[in-house]
Amino acid sequence: MAKIGTRIKELRAKKGISQQGLAERLGVSRPAISQIETGDRKICAEELDSLAKIFNISVDSLLSKERGPEVILQRDAKERKLQPRIRINVPQKNMEKFKEVLLYILNKVGSKPNVGETVIYKLLYFVDFDFYEKYEEQLIGAAYLKNHYGPTPVEFEKIVEEMKGKDLVRVQNTYFNFPQNKYLPLRKPDLSKLKANEIETIDNVLNKLSDMNASQISDYSHNDVPWLTTEDEEIIEYESAFYRTAPYSVREYE
Repeated sequence: MAKIGTRIKELRAKKGISQQGLAERLGVSRPAISQIETGDRKICAEELDSLAKIFNISVDSLLSKERGPEVILQRDAKERKLQPRIRINVPQKNMEKFKEVLLYILNKVGSKPNVGETVIYKLLYFVDFDFYEKYEEQLIGAAYLKNHYGPTPVEFEKIVEEMKGKDLVRVQNTYFNFPQNKYLPLRKPDLSKLKANEIETIDNVLNKLSDMNASQISDYSHNDVPWLTTEDEEIIEYESAFYRTAPYSVREYE
């Protein structure tokens, strides 16, 4: 129990959630969270499922000793001692593009009540994979992990940590009684860093999908060929976008 408690504590800290905040989302007392994290209280199956949803990971991932891919921002590469697991190396140019695309999305649809963290994950995924399918080159080029709730950009949390306070703020909210992390922009995106066809792709995705709630857009992503053809907890390959079927494909093939 101590190991799962440590895992929950790490995930809670990574999400920026207090013990009291997690207790309210889980429907237990704050001392109960403290006992869970120290291994002094057992967790029932229903609580495990709720915790997985709060942290946007699968129950298997929550229970696993593996902690997912190691995200290395390029300027940190010489400063960090790398762990022997999958490494996602994020070049500076990709990181800057990620920030501007995220800010563009937040300025366009971030204020919608349905647009929380899970919806943003899926919007970024469709922006990246639509662009790659249509133009055979990367827009953001983020790495997306397949989990139970749909594609998740593994770089997201680390890049957002750099943006907090100067580019955006994260607020904890509820949407139809479900916990929700929202992100509100503090500045406009730098459009000089986005090409016309990139903006067009983003707008098309937002027009098509931004009214969906977290459950709807997650279910929708589960029928896209790149997600279907990837093993659980593995990185989704961009090349699989060329095998998409309607209504997901954005390219006309001869």
